[in-house]
This record gives sequence, structure tokens and C-alpha cells, in this order.
Amino acid sequence: MSEMKPLLVELGTEELPVKALPGLAQAFFDGILAGLEKRGIAVERGDARPLSTPRRLAVLLPGVAAEQPEQAGEVLGPYLNIALDADGQPTRALAGFAAKAGVEWTALERTTDAKGERFVHRSVTPGVRTAELLPQIVAEAIAAMPIPKPMRWGDHDYAFARPVHWLVLLFGSEVVPAQLLGVSAGRDSRGHRFMHDAPVPLAAPADYVAALEAAYVLVDPAVRRARIVAEVEAAARQAGGNARISEDNLGQVVDLVEWPAAVLCSFDRDFLAVPQEALIETMEINQKFFPVLDDGARITEHFIGIANIESKDPEQVRRGYERVIRPRFADARFFFDEDLKQGLVSMGEGLASVTYQAKLGSVADKVARVSALAQAIAPQVGVDAALAARAAQLSKNDLQSRMVNEFPELQGIAGRHYAAAAAEPAEVALAIDEAYRPRFAGDDIAASATGKVLAIAERLDTLAGGFAAGLKPTGNKDPFALRRNALGLARTVIESGFELSIKQWLLVASAYAQLAIHRKQSIDFLKQMAPLSNQMSDFGVDVDVEKALGQHPDGQKFHADLKAVTEELYDFILDRLRGYYADKSDGSGGVPATHFNAVAELRPASLYDFDRRLDAIATFAQLPEAAALAAASKRIRNILRKAGDAIPGEIDPALLHEPAEAELAESVEAAITETGAALARRDYVEALAYLARLRPQVDAFFEQVLVNAEDAAVRGNRLALLKRLGDRLDCVAALEQLSS
Repeated sequence: MSEMKPLLVELGTEELPVKALPGLAQAFFDGILAGLEKRGIAVERGDARPLSTPRRLAVLLPGVAAEQPEQAGEVLGPYLNIALDADGQPTRALAGFAAKAGVEWTALERTTDAKGERFVHRSVTPGVRTAELLPQIVAEAIAAMPIPKPMRWGDHDYAFARPVHWLVLLFGSEVVPAQLLGVSAGRDSRGHRFMHDAPVPLAAPADYVAALEAAYVLVDPAVRRARIVAEVEAAARQAGGNARISEDNLGQVVDLVEWPAAVLCSFDRDFLAVPQEALIETMEINQKFFPVLDDGARITEHFIGIANIESKDPEQVRRGYERVIRPRFADARFFFDEDLKQGLVSMGEGLASVTYQAKLGSVADKVARVSALAQAIAPQVGVDAALAARAAQLSKNDLQSRMVNEFPELQGIAGRHYAAAAAEPAEVALAIDEAYRPRFAGDDIAASATGKVLAIAERLDTLAGGFAAGLKPTGNKDPFALRRNALGLARTVIESGFELSIKQWLLVASAYAQLAIHRKQSIDFLKQMAPLSNQMSDFGVDVDVEKALGQHPDGQKFHADLKAVTEELYDFILDRLRGYYADKSDGSGGVPATHFNAVAELRPASLYDFDRRLDAIATFAQLPEAAALAAASKRIRNILRKAGDAIPGEIDPALLHEPAEAELAESVEAAITETGAALARRDYVEALAYLARLRPQVDAFFEQVLVNAEDAAVRGNRLALLKRLGDRLDCVAALEQLSS
């Protein structure tokens, strides 16, 4: 085996974009490893990971083979019928192939494939020294990096994310000669821009981390992260509070500094009258500071900044941070005070002139649709309809506030504060905020019942409106975030335990959206339609809506098949749920695709019911009878599909000639009776557990009874028995999906 040597590659630059830095570092690391692997060069990676700071990207590998292994080559030549003439002598085709390979034709070997025997030239060449290949490997890694807007500098043709100033390329203790991006490889890195503005010579790759640390540079992002967390938490304790360390803020600060130093700061307590979300937003998003909270998770007048230097005068740094934040807080306080003077109700007066979507009308139109939905859904889940409607009516008013105009992330949050200030019911104020939850992947759903109703109504309208207006996502394009809204809707219904027919409400929301598109003055009609939702059933809802549309003066203009649109929306939600269950992080390792498909085939109208069926299938799958019954279900379905429509509706006991079929028929009827009560109360685990007891009778039937009997009446009776059995086996999920 070739000698192993440590390898260090460091690319020194101007400050790299903070949000792009982790991706660039990982791509550089992956590119170097891929280049080595592609050339067959052995690597001892150990615990190596991407190293980076705002001014450098580095790859440090503990062991890389000094040279490639021998390289075997194979070039296929002409087939024998082309290569040799009638006398067995080489044709021009074979002679040319041998000349190109640099050997006599008699030295060529032969191989056989599907088309016949042919000549082949096999060769073995010595491996190339790794040092000779490294410049090309590094160049390829750089070229493959994801840089959306490369920067050019000087009068050169090359480009990179930022101008490049130095390159370290050490293999063992030797510098590998290379010229990349206008710089020559050497062994000198560079220290901290202010605390050690000088070259840092490196004798060997193993010296890299320690040498840079001595020059006030922590090249490992994980080490910088740990130091920042430790210093921020210590500073917060000094202030008598707890640091708020969000993952996003921490990640950006890690990639902004090379030598982090925490600085405890404070601001005027009068600013605490401003909603704390606005203050936190300013500190984290605009300044990358860490707020300090009290034991009740309320913001205090302290915050922590991270300097990229150990200042000789930290007081100056502290005052600088406090000076920077003061104007932003003053602006937030001004916006908040002015909004309070206007009042939340008055803010809503301008929504009629704000377009939500060209086809769907104004934001005020959307509010009317959401309010109608929320008011109708509320009684079905035990929520006060008046409170739900009031929350919906006020839910978008803060979009007209100065605060949200300055801090768009505070939508809903600002509305909650303004509603509380206007003495709106606490449930209404909270629901205005919670309507936006979950705001991002992994976020919790709304906590309050009214908030859940409003969140559901909001997403129903967004989804139905998006599909009605032709805004269905394509590829990566999803301007109305319909995918995120679909998952948010499903999660809210499921995690709330709401027994709602999602198909029913998708259809109602779609009808509202169609009205909005085809008749701009539809608000009064929406109010008239709302009570219909209380009368709708899983099977009759389409009739009621179509009747209502038919009575409407513009009803003839609505050509869309609402039922088809509902099914399309339902499928869209199931697609989001498929990934949600597959990635479930509850220790189960995710829901198997076969389990999901088994329930999805039945298309339960209630998503909460869908969830309970999945849980039951997970329990059933652990039973020893599960595989056999799933196989039986699959066999039954195949038999029935081949039989087509020629299956009697009833079983004739007089035609049950075989003991096995008579026993199965008796067992099926008993199972239907016994499982009926369990199914009525949605106890799917009990129902499936009882069905598992049918395995002996099912096995005996298929072993002893010929389904396709010559007598047509007997054959039909047996098919009817199988249909009755299959329907009951699939009462919770399509068990055939569990059969491999």
C-alpha cells in the first residue's frame, strides 16, 4: 500500500457571504474528497470535516495515499468477423486498432459479449503521484462550488465568490506547486485581520489548527460555535437572565467571526413597552445580537453582542453596540405608538384597496371568505362561532400597520398586541397571532381552539383559491406557498384531534373561491352560503353546494367541477402528508410507505381519522397473522378484479357446499357483527385484532375450496363470500398494500 500523508488545502479570501459560507465550505470539502476518489487515491478521513472562517475555506485530511494504485485500462476493438479476413489475417480495421493501441495485433486479447467475439486491448500503467494530481483536483473542486454570482477582480478572466489572496497546499511537509485563481500555492496562512495581521508559516498540515489559534483564528466552526454559546450564556447569567440563542442567529454569528468575544450591553428600559417580538426581531435579524430573557421568557433590557476581536477597550465596543441599536428601537416604538393611535379596527378599512390576488380580489375579499369558513367550522369543534368570526375579521388588519410594514415577520404578532390594546377578547387576540402557525417547518400548531379554527379556515381558503386561480405549484415554483399551507392545514387538523371532513371543507372553500373569481360582489352570498356547511355530509355536500350555486344568478357561469377540484386538493394534501409521516421524528423511524398507501387507498374524509388508521395499521403489522391476511386480501382483490361485475350481491347459504366455505361464511358474519361496534367508535386496533382471528378459516378456504367452480351459481356465491370478506378485511385500510 502507498505511503499515507496528511493533506492541507486552504483558500484565503476576502470576507465570504455569511449565508453562503457553510454551503461553500461543505462543497469545497466534498469536491476534494470526490476528486481523490475519482482517481482511486486512498483517503484516511478520520473525523475530518469542513473548516472555514469568513476569510478562508480549508480541507484538512489526516491521511492521503502518496500515489495512485496501478491503473488498469481496457479498450474494445472490432469483432472477429470485421477484424480478420477469410485467411485469418488482420483487416485494416484490426491493424488500425492495434497501431492506435501501440502493440502488434497478435498481442491483443479477445473477449465475448452478446454480439460475439471481439478483440480487446488491456493495459496496466503505474499510478501517478498524488502531488502531481492535486492542482487539478483542487481546481475541479473550486469549479464545482455553488457560487450563484461569481465576483471578478483585477483584469483576470477567473472569478470566485470573493477575491482570493492566498493558497496553502501542503502534502506532508512539502508544498505542492500550483497556480489557482491568480495566486501561487505556499505554506503561509494568515492570522486574524486585526489581532495578528501577518503570515502564519506552516511546517506541516498537523500544525494548522493550533498555529491559526495562536494567530487568533478558530478555523473549526464547531469550536467557534461552542465558544460563542459558552460566552453568551455566561454573559446572560452575569445580567441575571437567560440568553435566547436561536439556531439561525447562532449559525450566522459563527460565520461572521474568526475570534468571538461576547460583550454584555443594555438599552433604555422604556423600550420594553414595545412588543418584545419587534425588539427581538431587531436584535437578531438586523444586528445579530442575542437577547437576554428573564425566567418567564420575557425580554429584559440586556443583550449580548459578539465582537470579532478581543478589544483593549471593551467599553467602547459596548457603547458602539448600544448606539447602533437605539435608533432601531426608537423607530419600533414610534411605529407601535402610532398604530395604537389608529387602532386595529381602523387599519382594516384599507384592506379593500389592497389586492390579494388578481383573480381572487382584495385582502378584504379573502377576509370575508375566511370569516365565513371559520364561523361555519367553529361549532363542529366546540368553538364559539362569534369569536372565530371576529378573529377572522380582524386577522389581516395589521397588514396595514406601520409596525408590520417595517417588520413583515410580525404579521399576526402585531395584530395580537393591537387587539389586546383594543380590549378585544383574549381568545380573539391570540387567534390573530396563531392563525399563522405553524409558521415554518417544525413549528408548533396553534395552541388555542379558536386559533386552530382560524388557522384551518385561512389555509382552506389559500389552497382552494390558489387552485381556482391556476396557481398550482410547478417544480420549485410555489408563490403562494401552497405546499406549506397544505401541510400546515393537515397538521393542525390531525394534531388538534378535530373530527372534520376535510373533503367537505375543501369543497365549500372551492365554491367560495369560484364565487370570488366569477362574481366580484360575492360577500353577501358567502354569508348566505355559510349555514349550508352545517347541513353538509360526506356524501351530500356536493349536492347542497351545487343547488346553492344553481340558485345564484351567476350560477350558470361556474363551469368547474367542484367535486373534481376537491379530490385534486385532497390528493395534494396527501402528497404533503406522505413526506410528513415518512420523516416523523417520534422514535418510530417514520411511517412505512406501505402503511401510508394502505390507508390512502381508502381516502378517509377526516385527516384525524386517517392518522388513527395509520396507528392501527402499525399495531396490526406486528401481529403474526398480519402477513397472511395481507396476502389473502391481495389474492381476494385479484380474484374479484378478474371476475368483474358478475358477483351476486348476497350470499346464498344453500350454495355453501364445502365445510371450509361454510365455516368461513359463518366467521365472516360473526366478524362483521363483532367489529361493527369497534368501527363505530373508531377503535381500529380492536377491529383489526378481531379480524386477525379469521386467518385459520381464510387459510382453510383457499386450501380446500375451488373458487372458480364449474357450477356458475356456486362460483358466484363463492365470489360474493370473498367480496364480503375482502370488504371487511379492508374496513380500516387496504391490507393488500401490506403484502409484498
